[in-house]
Amino acid sequence: MGNGNNWDDLRYLLAVARHGSLSAAARVLGVNHSTVLRRVTALEQAMGARLFDKLPGGYVLTAAGDEMHRVAQKMEEDLAAANRLLSGRDTRIGGSLRVTTVDILTLYILPRHIAAFRRLHPELRVDLVAAEASLSLTRREADVAIRATSRPPENLVGRAVSGLAFAVYGASSYLERAGDAGDLDRHPWVGLDESFEHTSLAQWMKRTVPAASIGYRVNSVAGAVEAVRAGIGLGLLPCGVVDRDPAFRRIGDPVLEADTKLWLLTHQDLRHMGRVRAFLDFMADALTRDRDLLEGRHA
Repeated sequence: MGNGNNWDDLRYLLAVARHGSLSAAARVLGVNHSTVLRRVTALEQAMGARLFDKLPGGYVLTAAGDEMHRVAQKMEEDLAAANRLLSGRDTRIGGSLRVTTVDILTLYILPRHIAAFRRLHPELRVDLVAAEASLSLTRREADVAIRATSRPPENLVGRAVSGLAFAVYGASSYLERAGDAGDLDRHPWVGLDESFEHTSLAQWMKRTVPAASIGYRVNSVAGAVEAVRAGIGLGLLPCGVVDRDPAFRRIGDPVLEADTKLWLLTHQDLRHMGRVRAFLDFMADALTRDRDLLEGRHA
């Protein structure tokens, strides 16, 4: 292990340990199966110990492999930290910026703001990743997160720029046909599936809407918006997305128990990076100007 390829060999160990097979590790690393086997074997020979047991379920670390794995993880974390610190000193407003957010913001709120941002910074490419689950900013899967949450992750820095209100809506065409919007129990509903169980939206639905009334469930708020638009039933939807759309009619005031916050977040090592700072400052201004809409005061 005294040569200059130490970290490169350990990358192969980490990939096999994470993914459980040579072929899965090869796909992630962008090499072929035999390369992974060769590098792992070379590492075992250099260490004088077997690092993996090949079991029917895949490759499993031995006791020696487990010790080596801990060393490799620490090296990976140190390299990622160094990379973040070096990136944080980069003041160029160019290159690319990876942003993760949820589907409703990707589809309905952010595009016009990103268009305006890119008019100011045409050299900067924005890569937007719509994901309900947060990508890791620590491992540099993204540079910036725009999240709808009441409790942002403690390892990130940022600020809440607006509330995000939800209210009950039906499609205007559906309500004209079905009538009596005031009696919510007699309507079918669009709900969210188990992946939203932890959210205030799902908890309000559980308390308020009989399970038998939910005729359609979806694992995305944008999917719920489009289902209500299609006339499947009533739904608890974000005011900032549908209040200005004549295809929807709001029933009552925003539901306070479902209210959440819109956060702009980054990793503390990246907060001074030129492109991160420019994007965060621009979006903070843009989304603060949208507050009346996002907080349900537009209807």
